[in-house]
Amino acid sequence: MKAVLFDEPGDPDVLYVGECPRPVPGEEELLVRVAATALNRADTMQRRGRYDPPPGASPILGLEVAGVVVSVGSACSGWQVGDTVMGLLAGGGYAEFAVLHHQHAMPVPGDLSLVSAAAIPEVFLTAFQALFLIGHLMRDEDVLFHAGASGVGTAAIQLAKVAGARIFVTASPQKHAACYELGADLAIDYRAEEFAKRIEDSTGGRGVDLIVDCVGAVYFHRNVRSLALDGRLVLISMLSGSRVAQVDLRRLFKKRVQVTATTLRSRSVAYKAALVERFAVESLPLFADGRLREVVDSVVDIEDVQDAHRRMEANENVGKIVLKIGG
Repeated sequence: MKAVLFDEPGDPDVLYVGECPRPVPGEEELLVRVAATALNRADTMQRRGRYDPPPGASPILGLEVAGVVVSVGSACSGWQVGDTVMGLLAGGGYAEFAVLHHQHAMPVPGDLSLVSAAAIPEVFLTAFQALFLIGHLMRDEDVLFHAGASGVGTAAIQLAKVAGARIFVTASPQKHAACYELGADLAIDYRAEEFAKRIEDSTGGRGVDLIVDCVGAVYFHRNVRSLALDGRLVLISMLSGSRVAQVDLRRLFKKRVQVTATTLRSRSVAYKAALVERFAVESLPLFADGRLREVVDSVVDIEDVQDAHRRMEANENVGKIVLKIGG
């Protein structure tokens, strides 16, 4: 089959389209002819040699797919050949065929195209996990998302709006309009403004109840400052690094802060299955009535995968960059 490959870690130039063996599905897996996948930061980190796939996962990039089921394992239920499907992978999405655990698959909502559906699984499930399974977001709470115009950010804004939260985001100024259109209440220019001061002023000194952060080390102290009493900080990535200097634990105790670091890719099959099931019940129907929608920045052909990675690493995208694989 055709797939995006690389032989050595490096810049986007190392990526190329080549041939590799078609995956063989297990008894609990679906074999999917991939119509499209979508880029995630994990892909760029793996390409650079900074994020290895979990044991047993495909070394091919790609954490989500949308496509058509061409084979169904003997222990699978609820799916048949010819079904359109979207779902979550631990790897293998940048290819013509991918194997998908049947409990990590979801039906494509309504009349959504497979290309558009590819923009949903990873970011919406990541945001759903951070907001509700870990962050325990409640109605009328205040929440801050960093990188509000990213794939996860655009999903999180919508999910939090449906949940009845007040939403703050950080984003570059040219992306503020998109954040407001999705439901943000306040967008902060992280380059020109001190976000902790804006949060302090906008909440009357109280702070926010929940922060979902993909930036990491350089934001840690300001995140703590921005949290309310009993506030929760959920770390989903560490794009700025992993080491935080001069942490004063008294500040955490003073606010009774909870700090949780989480990943989704390395979670167990059972954990992901439970997450997918809950999301499918609580949130998937909202795509049909327009309360949730995929946010597609651009659609790029597989042959132009290098350009897609460059766009993501330059932070030019608003929402998801979709990589079109098949017809």
